[in-house]
Amino acid sequence: MSREAKPQDHIDRARAQWEKELPDLSTEPMEILGRIYRLSRLVTPSIEATFASFGLDRGEFDVVATLRRSGPPYRLTPTELYRSLMIASGSLTHRLARLEKAGLVKRVPSENDGRSLAVQLTDEGIRRAEAAFRQDMASEADAIAWFDPEKKRQISALLRELNLTVEAYLAARAEKIEET
Repeated sequence: MSREAKPQDHIDRARAQWEKELPDLSTEPMEILGRIYRLSRLVTPSIEATFASFGLDRGEFDVVATLRRSGPPYRLTPTELYRSLMIASGSLTHRLARLEKAGLVKRVPSENDGRSLAVQLTDEGIRRAEAAFRQDMASEADAIAWFDPEKKRQISALLRELNLTVEAYLAARAEKIEET
């Protein structure tokens, strides 16, 4: 009775190479995190092309999408934005300048602090953020359309659990570092 060999992906091949070179090292994390990274790299060009077709780079899309999904009046403080985006405030400043120049965001007086300015989507920013997101979701749906619906649900649940686990680990590690 012959066993059919499972198809190997890029990660399987890379792990086999590492096993030959460093047989004492477990490459098990690559099975999950390596595949997540690889999948992200595979779809990134398509995602970036979608955003570019709307005159946005990925970072700019992240800003307008964060504002759009925040709900009316589609306004956040710069601090709320950079915390949500997990980027440095300097990076946000450059993105906001480009988006403001393109007429997609405007700075308005903050409702909570009259001395500071909030960032708000313009009507064009709302339209473009929504259109880009709709196109991106259609593209991503096409990329996984052939995958079994039940397996999609299972992967989603497992990835959510993994995400929560990694977030908890990183928070505990940061807390430990702060204590020292």
